[in-house]
Amino acid sequence: MNLIALLSSNTRKNSDKDCLRAGGKSYSFQMVQGMAEKAAGLFQSLGLSKGDRIAIMSQNTVSFVVALYGAWMAGGVVVPVNHKLMPPEVDYILDHSGTKIFLFDGSLAPVADKLTAGVRKIAMDSPGGTHDRFESLMESATPFTPVEIGDDDLAEILYTSGTTGKPKGCMHTHRGVVMSGMTGVIATKMDEDDRLLMAMPLWHSSPLNNWFAGIQYVGGTTVLIREYHPLHFLQTVQQEKCTIYFGAPISYIMPVQMLPNFDTFDLSSMRAWIYGGGPIGADTARMIMSRYKSDRFYQVYGMTESGPTGTTLAPKDQLRKAGSIGRSGLPGCDIVIMKSATEEAHPGEVGEIWLKADSMMNGYFKDAEATKDVFEKGWYKTGDVARLDEDGYLFIVDRTKDMIVTGGENVYSKEVEDTIVVCPGVAAAAVIGIPHPEWGETVAAFIVPAKDAALDEEKIRLFLSDKLAKYKVPRTITFVENLPYTPSGKVMKYKLREAYQKV
Repeated sequence: MNLIALLSSNTRKNSDKDCLRAGGKSYSFQMVQGMAEKAAGLFQSLGLSKGDRIAIMSQNTVSFVVALYGAWMAGGVVVPVNHKLMPPEVDYILDHSGTKIFLFDGSLAPVADKLTAGVRKIAMDSPGGTHDRFESLMESATPFTPVEIGDDDLAEILYTSGTTGKPKGCMHTHRGVVMSGMTGVIATKMDEDDRLLMAMPLWHSSPLNNWFAGIQYVGGTTVLIREYHPLHFLQTVQQEKCTIYFGAPISYIMPVQMLPNFDTFDLSSMRAWIYGGGPIGADTARMIMSRYKSDRFYQVYGMTESGPTGTTLAPKDQLRKAGSIGRSGLPGCDIVIMKSATEEAHPGEVGEIWLKADSMMNGYFKDAEATKDVFEKGWYKTGDVARLDEDGYLFIVDRTKDMIVTGGENVYSKEVEDTIVVCPGVAAAAVIGIPHPEWGETVAAFIVPAKDAALDEEKIRLFLSDKLAKYKVPRTITFVENLPYTPSGKVMKYKLREAYQKV
């Protein structure tokens, strides 16, 4: 089974039912399938063959979904790209993946124009300067030639940064994508009457594979918001009578803080509030449940490599186990906590989370060595360190991969460090995550200036502004004479965290 087959099945069962809602307009399953077939014909006319990569960089739009389905129908492998990235970051992904066609939202033309990768560029949704428009090209495209798609054929390459500083491409099959969607269905008991609010970026692994694929699996409706905004978020829940939402914790907190009329919105249609990208503490959980007038909150945990598939903290545990990521793996997923390569942790002990999942990636694209490093006898070593409480619930205590999660976005310190040290006048740099009451964590940099260099925060941020996505740029910059190193030359980041706490 794959999402193309599911779309066809939903069209046969309920051709006139809404597959998508966007901007107050309806797009039935039959309409989406028809547009996707035109897109597939376009891609084939541009030379896309089975297994070729096609990258999509866009906000949540109907064209994104049409291009996604069209690429799969044509036999392509989709490479979703974070629309917040800067040209050098996008160039790396396009070059590394060997992308042949690059679709981008017209509003992102300033980024697309600066790319050096040798790809065919096509603008979507809004005008993109001199670039051809996706929607116009579709109308004159020749009919597509059906391609046989196997469940084990590659469907996606999802890029996620690694400790080396360069993004890694997680390879997911069509079967794996469907299994990820089934995880979302099982976790929240989705059915065809559900209306999923998609306000988080669709290019993210969980929105795309757990929730969009999940709602497609059961034949429900996806309500698209182009980009998250606290007011539009509440307005859409109320107007569209949405029933399911997934978002980072900050997406729940911001409306409460920013909108004086929050309590006037009717959110009673919602039956499942899902959050991920960081746990919510007990006090925040109580506040959110009170203000949203609901106890139907789910915390989910997973990673791009696993589909993402992992654990969930059910509504009944939100308060009594606040801060936990849950007790065990979801159906299709098995989890163990390892104190060492051979010994499991027991209640009260700490260890690394290892997991197996039906939706696990096939490996990292063009990186067999990195793939080998993260698997142990079939188990994926997450790099997340967790404590088991007396009831077997897991609490994340550290990340061996040194990842920072800020507002649901993943930031890897090595990538930021490697970019900072290129700045003239910088001798060395180390980056850590520091607690933030709203974003979970924020990025902090410790910088050693070169001798006689005239550095200040503004110069550093200006240098990084066109090289790193905004959320990766350090919010806190501290200039220091030296960094604390181990005898082997590694920065002791725990000492930097201690130093920051004393400031």
